[in-house]
Formats: sequence, C-alpha cells, structure tokens
Amino acid sequence: MQTNFTLAQLADPRVAESEKILRTCVHCGFCTATCPTYALLGDELDSPRGRIYLIKDMLENGRKATEEVVTHIDRCLSCLSCMTTCPSGVHYMHLVDHARAHIEETYERPWHDRMLRAVLAAILPYPNRFRLALAGAGVGRIALSLSRLFSGPRAPSPLRPARHPGLMRRIGAMLDLAPSRAPNRLSYESRSVFAPEGARRARVALLTGCAQSVLDPGINEATIRLLNRLGVEVVRPKGEGCCGALVHHMGHDAQSHAQAANNILAWTREIEGEGLDAIIITASGCGTTIKDYGFMFRDDPALAAKAARVSALAKDVTEYLATLDLKPARETGLTIAYHSACSMQHGQKITEAPKALLRSLGFRVKDVPEGHLCCGSAGVYNILQPEIATALRDRKAANIARLGPDAIATGNIGCITQIAGGLSARGAAIPILHTVELADWATGGPEPEKLAGAAAVRAVARAAE
Repeated sequence: MQTNFTLAQLADPRVAESEKILRTCVHCGFCTATCPTYALLGDELDSPRGRIYLIKDMLENGRKATEEVVTHIDRCLSCLSCMTTCPSGVHYMHLVDHARAHIEETYERPWHDRMLRAVLAAILPYPNRFRLALAGAGVGRIALSLSRLFSGPRAPSPLRPARHPGLMRRIGAMLDLAPSRAPNRLSYESRSVFAPEGARRARVALLTGCAQSVLDPGINEATIRLLNRLGVEVVRPKGEGCCGALVHHMGHDAQSHAQAANNILAWTREIEGEGLDAIIITASGCGTTIKDYGFMFRDDPALAAKAARVSALAKDVTEYLATLDLKPARETGLTIAYHSACSMQHGQKITEAPKALLRSLGFRVKDVPEGHLCCGSAGVYNILQPEIATALRDRKAANIARLGPDAIATGNIGCITQIAGGLSARGAAIPILHTVELADWATGGPEPEKLAGAAAVRAVARAAE
C-alpha cells in the first residue's frame, strides 16, 4: 500500500511503525474471509482491509478520529484472525493498537460511553475492587430481571448494531456475565512460594492475574498443584498485578504501560534474584500482551532490555507443560471439544500443544467447527459491543453443541465465561474448563467441581442410545 506520510510525521516512532505496517498491505482481501465482524455484517469497513483504509486516512492526514472511524474500530475484536490469514504478514495488531490510542487522544465519546469505560478500567484490573463490584451485582441483576419481565420478550431482528450501543444494554450484558456468586478466595492467595514435590527441577513465576483470579481461582490452584507434582517451584512475585491487556485494548496506553512496567520490574527482581526458568500465563489474552512487552517498551532506555527478557520467558501453561513429562494417573473416558482462544491460536500461534497435551493424557479431542472465529468475548468487547458479541457467542455455542462433547477445554477465562453463557442460553449443560484443570485431574489431582461426574453421566447416556 502506497503511503504519503511527511518526514515530520515519521519522526514519531508510533507513526513510523504504522507506516511500515501499512506498506505491507497489498489489498488482497484474504482477511475478509476470516474476520468475524465481516462475516456477520458484510460491511467492508467492518473488515480488516476496510479498517486499514480508515486508519491510513486518519493517520496520514493527521486527522482527529471521526464517529465513522470510531464506530468501525470499536467493532474490531482484535481477534487477530486476519494476521493468521494474511499472506503478506501485515501486523494488524500493532496498527489497530495505535489507532485506538489515537482515538482516545483525539475523540470525545458520548458521556455514557466514557463513564462505562472509566468504570471498567478502574475495577476489572484490580481483584479487590472487582470482588466488591461482584458483591453488588446481585442487586443489579434483580433489577434487570424485573425490567425484562415487564418489558416482555424482544422479537428477534436482523443484526444491525448501533454506532453507540445503549448504556442499559451494556449494563445488562455486564450483569449477565457476572457469576451469581463470587468464588471463595483460595489458599494460594496468602502464599508467595509453592515448593515442589521432591527435588526441584525448575523455578517459575505464575501470573495469577486480575479478573481470572476472581472469577475462577481454581485455575491457578490447579496450575500450582500440577507444576508442584512435576517438580517445579512456583512463585508469586511481590508487587505483581494486572498485565495491562484489558485497558490496552481500550486505547488507555498510559494505564496499560504503567501496569506492564510494574510487572516487568516485579519479574525482573525474581530473574535477578533466585532466577526464573519461565513466566507461566494461564490466561491467553494476558499471554499475547506480555509476549509483546518487548515491542511496547522498545524505545524505553530503562525498560527495553528487561521487557524483552520478560517477553522471552513468558509461556502459556500448555506451552510450558509440553516441555515436561506428564503421565496419566487415571482413565478419564471423556470426549473434549477444544476451543482455541483467538489470543492463543492467532495471537501466540499456539495451536497443537494444548490438544496434544490432552490426547497424551487419554482424552478424545474434537476440533470445534469454524474454530478460527471468535466467541465474542475479547476482553471487555462483550460488554461494549453486546449485540455483535452475543451473535458470535451463540454461533460458537451452536457449533460446540453439535459435537456433543462431555466437556469443553480452552485456555482463556474470557472464553470460559462467554461460552458458558451461550451454552446456558441454549439449555446445553456442557461443562467448560481450563485445559490445565483437565491436565491436573488426569495426572492425579482432584476432579474439578465443574466436571461433577461428567464421565459417569455420559456413560449412562451412551448406554441408553
């Protein structure tokens, strides 16, 4: 793609990087075939190629973001399926990240949009605040149920998402996603070091995360148990917090970079202390961002080298487990539908390791039809763009239900929450778990509560068929 940036514009490192990405695009349109929003809406401007044209025009001409640009950039899930498909290697992720930051700098959103985004940025990355918010969600859910009861059922209509989805629709989506009760805080939260069973073979840091640690702390507990059984010492570095991904995708660069810098320094203290063999990530959305820290801080003389070292050590838990020798301790007899989170398959290019892990432990693994399409979670996308997110959720849930699995495995808390909602809406009682929970159980850990005897239930059902 030909560009016409001035030398003065290219003096800005962000513009220079975006110009390089724009020049890589050859307008082929392969990306439109795998873009979820284009598949749903059929609008060229809701495809990666269309968004690239909008971003080019905005940045090249030094324009403030317009309502049209904001509408179509906001509808982008950042699923990165386009990057997997692109034959030219267009790094769309860095381009759309720049566009979002430019939007936040130059565009004044409607008041209700600004308010909701500020609330999400102030609560979700902070576990204690998030727990407090969930405690009050029950009251909001009752009010929402009464409102829906008196307004009556909504007739189905063609998908025509509003430029600015209504505040009440967004609040409703947020309350629908909140669990009926927050899970109990688990024992790992009061400790910082977890000694391995037997001789220590490795030492790793575990990102316990923000939203995941509140919504499903059992994922971290299963990870610690499994790694300790394999001889791996697990540490929770002092001062570690949110990785910055949630606000980064909203264009809040200052907040996301501050959160990332905080973690880089926390992990660096461990690296330069007793040392780390890896930084283990159990939420693939976090993993994609952490592996990009080296790029994010490439021009920061104080943090560039440390950020690059952190990115090199970051491993998805299934990626790390593939380097260890796991042996099954029980027969599970379960058929698993494996949902590959977008941040896993497109962001980190990890496609086979999780499935190979499950198969090695005796699970039968099925791929989900249209597996390249996003489930609609995408950080806080399912709150900010509820209509598109719900359509994608229902499409994903239908594809999974057709497989008739005993359970579903995935590697991202957002996908777990989103798909569980879609299955519930269909009346499909299929448990969905993190891949590491199944691995822990198969190698001698306790049966996950969500599984609740799924193998026995399915065995009876099959016998009756």
